[in-house]
Amino acid sequence: MVMQLTIRQCEIGDISTLNQFIKNVSHPIENQYFETAFVEQNQQKRLMLLAFVDDILLGYAHLNFNPLYAPFSRLGIPEIQDLYISPDYRRQGLGEQVILACERAAKEQGAEHVGIGVGVIGDFGAAQRLYSRLGYHPDGAGVVFDRQKV
Repeated sequence: MVMQLTIRQCEIGDISTLNQFIKNVSHPIENQYFETAFVEQNQQKRLMLLAFVDDILLGYAHLNFNPLYAPFSRLGIPEIQDLYISPDYRRQGLGEQVILACERAAKEQGAEHVGIGVGVIGDFGAAQRLYSRLGYHPDGAGVVFDRQKV
């Protein structure tokens, strides 16, 4: 059976679906995370993209047009944040497709470059490999935690 991937902008009705999704996959987030992000999307500060296969939510990412990371902010580079794909559906190209959708959205907004941040511990190894394969490389600023150099 062929799965039909759809990536689209988050709508208000998706917030409850997102909250249930993260509960189902035990992905911890801050209280009111999606609600706050949706307000920022309406203010055109970010774009929330959702990935569905056969109408089932399997992942999401944010494209933040006002990142707090100083080099991106200073250079006007939007940042892909919080890319998350359901563990049962990883390694099938969904994350790559969500990143490509973020890149297209950034380009439509006039961005020439897109940044992405990733954790440095082993838990983020798959993401590190994916980002590198797609052409994302360290910016040379060193390790940063909570927007501060370590």
